[in-house]
Amino acid sequence: MSTNSSSLAVDSREAQSSREARRARRAGRVPGVIYGGSDAPQPIVADARELRNAIAGSGAVIDVVIDGGASQPVVVKDAHRHPVRGEILHVDLLRVDLKQKIQQPVPLELTDVEESAGNKKGGVVEHVLREVTVEALPTDIPESVSVSVLELEIGDTLTLADVQVPSGVTIVDDAEQLVVSVSAPRLVVESAADEAAEGDAPAEAADGESGDEDGAGE
Repeated sequence: MSTNSSSLAVDSREAQSSREARRARRAGRVPGVIYGGSDAPQPIVADARELRNAIAGSGAVIDVVIDGGASQPVVVKDAHRHPVRGEILHVDLLRVDLKQKIQQPVPLELTDVEESAGNKKGGVVEHVLREVTVEALPTDIPESVSVSVLELEIGDTLTLADVQVPSGVTIVDDAEQLVVSVSAPRLVVESAADEAAEGDAPAEAADGESGDEDGAGE
């Protein structure tokens, strides 16, 4: 669970054109905006490396300092990334009250995949849902939610209703959403299908031969 916050120093800026934003990125800086609460939205620009480190920190909350002033807690609402290089192109930060719960998407991770009962028998563990929205105080938002598949046999499934979260954290997504399933080995399924197809072939041939003989008799 997130108990620490990261810190990030940023500079305020005026609303930029696309050309100015590209110039900032070439200089190793990322444009963004801080919004929410009673204050007006504040355009900012941050050092790309420092922003990356702050987002990768252990806490969901980032203490942002604008132009060397007082810090304010925010969470990352959205980080627009380059589709190929993965670098952050623009960041949206949301002001939060540390005493009020917020909703935040977090990764849904599987554990014990290699050791799971179904996997050891040749089953295929399929990770269907990879993100879940949780509600908690900003400092209680977990980095991720873990789901153990250790006991899952071939044919078993887990939904969000089966997922355990820390105290004070609530999953707000549909509880019936499928998280993980363990299917039968693909080779076994394909072999069974091939055998069924081969089993049908002689019967079709026999029908054809019977038809020929009947036609000859006529």
